[in-house]
Amino acid sequence: MTQPKTLTRLASALALTAIVGCSGMTQQEKNTAIGAGVGAIGGSVLTGGSAAGTLGGAAVGGVIGHEIDKNKK
Repeated sequence: MTQPKTLTRLASALALTAIVGCSGMTQQEKNTAIGAGVGAIGGSVLTGGSAAGTLGGAAVGGVIGHEIDKNKK
């Protein structure tokens, strides 16, 4: 079984990778990646590191990030 701290560290590493790897992405893609990373960290923290909480947070954060500034065109 994966420890809660390990999941939090993994989520943090994924968020950092998403932020660093954004050079060739559109703004909407960047927002989606950043939202998913932040959501994964939040979900992990709020659920004590459960995999379901981490994945659920990533999904919700990704959707929210995707929708930010969508109508500002």
